[in-house]
Amino acid sequence: MSAHTILAIGPGRRLYSRFANRLSWRSAPVILGAVIILGAIIIAISIPWWSPYDPIALAGRRLQPPSWGHWCGTDALGRDVLVRTLYGTRYSLTIAALVLAAGVSIGSLVGAVAGFIGGLLDSTLMRLADITLSFPPILLAMAIAASLGPGLVHTAIALIIVWWPIYARLMRAQVLNVKGLDHVDAAVVAGALPSRILFKHIVPLCWSPILVNMTMDVGQVILLASGLSFIGLGAQPPTPEWGQMIAEGASSFYSWWIAMGPGLAIFLVSLSFNFLGDGLRDLFDPRSRAST
Repeated sequence: MSAHTILAIGPGRRLYSRFANRLSWRSAPVILGAVIILGAIIIAISIPWWSPYDPIALAGRRLQPPSWGHWCGTDALGRDVLVRTLYGTRYSLTIAALVLAAGVSIGSLVGAVAGFIGGLLDSTLMRLADITLSFPPILLAMAIAASLGPGLVHTAIALIIVWWPIYARLMRAQVLNVKGLDHVDAAVVAGALPSRILFKHIVPLCWSPILVNMTMDVGQVILLASGLSFIGLGAQPPTPEWGQMIAEGASSFYSWWIAMGPGLAIFLVSLSFNFLGDGLRDLFDPRSRAST
């Protein structure tokens, strides 16, 4: 084999090796997370059609440890813990979707308008966001939920109030970066309306970090919503919500399996969305694409 052939093959092999390493070490968690998320969504939609037990009805002897008949055991009222955990997927994913959809929409609109118009409006909106962000999220959510009363709807409202300033700040920063680009100046010179410039030429270029941050925040919303339910400000019995189920398990120390199912579910779903967010960040980051 000639030296020219060796030189020609060498770079190709090195490129293949780098691609294989990237695929195995960086894509595997993303694929695993996407599979778990897809499975959770399918379970949340289809669980009423194939569930062997009713989540709020007696399914066996009370406080029965894990067995072949009840893989995660039964709780203090004889309800199947695994079935209740699977039903809890519906509540956790739904509240996360509602909170982020509303929080991202409100925050992105506020941030886009503030960054584009600037001046007094920008200062006023951002000071309002700063005041909200100055409170620890869990304390602010607890105060709002306590003032509104327990319940999943009030939990969602409290979390929306906590989450919108994050996206207002993020969208404002993106708009400030994009509005100085040449194509925006060309649209201004061409006489385009301000609303068209903002929503046609600026905002579409600002969504990549918003999408990545939103994916990473799903786990945080689930954790915070479960925390509110754990202290009695969220879902109320007999709702099979993960935080409320962990609170039931905490009252019975020796029946560890009651909290094991929902605790493992929170861990897997939160970790899966973090994996997916990491993958989206690598996908949208030009420096990451250039290194491949």
